[in-house]
Amino acid sequence: MIPDLMQVLAAVEETGGPDVGKLLGTFVQYGMVGVFALLLIIGVIVPKYVMNALTAEKDNWRTAFEAERAAHQVTREQLAKAEERGDVATEQGKAMTRLLQELGQPHHVSGSA
Repeated sequence: MIPDLMQVLAAVEETGGPDVGKLLGTFVQYGMVGVFALLLIIGVIVPKYVMNALTAEKDNWRTAFEAERAAHQVTREQLAKAEERGDVATEQGKAMTRLLQELGQPHHVSGSA
């Protein structure tokens, strides 16, 4: 396994690919400034104007989410009321159907032949 690793490393050196170790070494050799620059490039440290923009965007999304949730709550309440009205209408229809069926049936008078 180690000979294979050595071959891969030799191939990378021959191709002239980017050497990450040398790049990191360049940043680190400058001490704290190098570490700060490296963290800034990686994205661990962000400038204040970027953080303010992200915070403002987060607040805008939060406000939009709250408004959307409130709108959906109104929609849910309206659907519940419509369902109640539908249930009442169904019961009224059933009662009307029973009434019409009873009125439509002929009455038999007992005792007359």
